[in-house]
Amino acid sequence: MTFDVHQLDLFVLVGAVVTLAAILAVRVSAGAGLPSLLIYLLIGVALGEGGPFGIQFDDAKLAHALGFGALAIILAEGGLTTDWRQMRSSVRLGLSLATLGVAVSVAVVAVGTHYLLGLPWELAILLGAICSPTDAAAVFSVLRALPLPKRLTGALEAESGLNDAPTVVLVGIISTGAAAESGVLETAGLIVFELIAGALIGVACGVAGAWVMRRAALPSSGLYPLAVLCLAFTAYGAAAAVHASGFAAIYVAALILGNSELPHRVATRSFSEGVAWLAQIGLFVMLGLLLSPSRIDLDTVVQALATGLVLTVVARPLSVFVSSVVQPMAARDLAFISWAGLRGAVPIVLATIPLSEGVEGSYDIFDIVFVMVVIYTLLTGPTLPWVARTLGVAQRNEPRGLEVEAAPLDKVAADLLQVTIAPRSRMHGVEVGELRLPQGSSVSLVIRADNVLVPERRTVLRAGDDLLVVTPRKLREATEERLRQVSANGRLALWLGDSKRREVERGTEQ
Repeated sequence: MTFDVHQLDLFVLVGAVVTLAAILAVRVSAGAGLPSLLIYLLIGVALGEGGPFGIQFDDAKLAHALGFGALAIILAEGGLTTDWRQMRSSVRLGLSLATLGVAVSVAVVAVGTHYLLGLPWELAILLGAICSPTDAAAVFSVLRALPLPKRLTGALEAESGLNDAPTVVLVGIISTGAAAESGVLETAGLIVFELIAGALIGVACGVAGAWVMRRAALPSSGLYPLAVLCLAFTAYGAAAAVHASGFAAIYVAALILGNSELPHRVATRSFSEGVAWLAQIGLFVMLGLLLSPSRIDLDTVVQALATGLVLTVVARPLSVFVSSVVQPMAARDLAFISWAGLRGAVPIVLATIPLSEGVEGSYDIFDIVFVMVVIYTLLTGPTLPWVARTLGVAQRNEPRGLEVEAAPLDKVAADLLQVTIAPRSRMHGVEVGELRLPQGSSVSLVIRADNVLVPERRTVLRAGDDLLVVTPRKLREATEERLRQVSANGRLALWLGDSKRREVERGTEQ
């Protein structure tokens, strides 16, 4: 069958309408406190063989390949938009959850489904491996809208960014039958190798990419986001070429790039968010197309409920408790992390691996996972704010950082920062002279509504103002840190900054 220009026209029309409908549906899902994946999955089911459009799609190998590509984009966006300073304090727990926690969860779910559902051990372990990882898209979209402390969001984001790597390896070797030949120790060694090698490749690509981007004065600002994403995907491809974890590599590389002093960081993050939304829409719609509603019966629903119950009530809390050995936390924090283990596209994408390998019973596994994700997302997503308030981990006035955009000034070793004062920022009411920026940095313009002001020391800043700040490149980090201190603490930041203030002063003296 050939693909001509007339079919292209129809594809563009249908694709544009479906994508626009999915974008508009984000507001509906956000208002209900649900991850948007549910809307997208339902759109895919409606377009599929059981819906009025009757589109036939049953190519598991294509779904597997496209699913991995979409997950890579989502992980890249997650890394680029994650603040390392917020994540750093909880990264040990996140890494423990992504490795030790996954192992505990796989074992508990395998035992539970073997004895409760009567699944053969191979399928039970496969189901446990598929269900155990949390979903980066669901975690990033839901948790970032909640006023949670950094220790919780950092751990959950680190877990969702890193736990794809070991589970992909585990599901792959079980589906191909290699696990039975390799044994437990060899399988564990392979997972550790892929995870460590992928992370090292990600570090190398991220550091090298940041070095290049800081010195590349590209002719158009629109090229910077493209270049950064290409650098992240270079890490993915390089890791895959040496049989390491591409998912670990792309997440680590994007995390380094997103937290480096790169030009047009805000534009890069915004572009990556848009591309990630597009990847999510395409991924979930495709997975919805892959489902055959005629296969879903009462037995499938019961099996999905039982699997989700074992996962949510037993496996997840136990895995969180065991993982917290490396970084103890309060019981209420661990309880929230247990409930916030959101599943989404990742388990469904992993379920396409045994489908593409032709594993016996793989369609049953796919249907169970699909139904379980829908049911338990409906349960956990809307209840997260209530659970956070009940456990006392929510913060009503979590301070929000400034939005800082940067552009290089080619003829001098300096950067131009565009700073937007958020509504809740305590920079409101502060005079320009009270900012006390590092020597050599200065506020050159204040843009207020439609007016452009050349500021003096006594000019009072207001919420909603855009500031243009010129800073020597070597002082850029100190300047940004000083602006964030004032945004969080107001004019008293010079005294309240404490250890961070001393770091800024040391940077100013050098």
